Amino acid sequence: MDQAGVEVDIVYGDAAIVVVNKPGGLLSVPGRGADKQDCIVQRIRNLLPDCIAQPSVHRLDMETSGLMVLALTPEAHRNLSIQFQDRTVKKQYLAVLNGVVAEEQGKIELAFRLDVTHRPYQVYDPAQGKWGITLWEKIGVKNSETRIRFTPLTGRTHQLRTHAAHPMGLGCPIVGDRLYGNGQPGDRLHLHASFLSFRHPYHDKILCFESPPWF
Repeated sequence: MDQAGVEVDIVYGDAAIVVVNKPGGLLSVPGRGADKQDCIVQRIRNLLPDCIAQPSVHRLDMETSGLMVLALTPEAHRNLSIQFQDRTVKKQYLAVLNGVVAEEQGKIELAFRLDVTHRPYQVYDPAQGKWGITLWEKIGVKNSETRIRFTPLTGRTHQLRTHAAHPMGLGCPIVGDRLYGNGQPGDRLHLHASFLSFRHPYHDKILCFESPPWF
């Protein structure tokens, strides 16, 4: 999905940080190649030229929409990076899964690694993979699709997408997922970072942000 010309949706900003609502289809950070330079980081640097060169402290998959926080100063970057490293940042995602999940809630612990022959696809590998932990709660079922609230306790690549799709997880891929489901070109991934909470890197007060999903 081409996001050229879409303005950055800034939810909050001050001298230390900026919180944005990333659209699906836009990279979080620059990729390899001249055609992959448009991203949230570059757009923030264009808007706020005094911010540090590398303001990202976490990222969302290109197809995933929702809340991201970026640091504008070295001190803020260091503080937020430690919060993410220590897993004190609280995140929740809303998703629609292609299928009916019978259980009401649960916990998924599965390990995945990159399939080097099929990048960026992740494969289940309990020996060599990185373990991811996800709490989930069913919100409702409509038209054979299940709305789920995910609370990831770790931040592995494609964690929610693989935990949703794999038979040892929920066994139901996220709607619109072209890697792990039956999504087609042009489909939008129904995965949205809807809640983000962390301590402000300067005054240490807890900040909480919510963003309703587009779906």
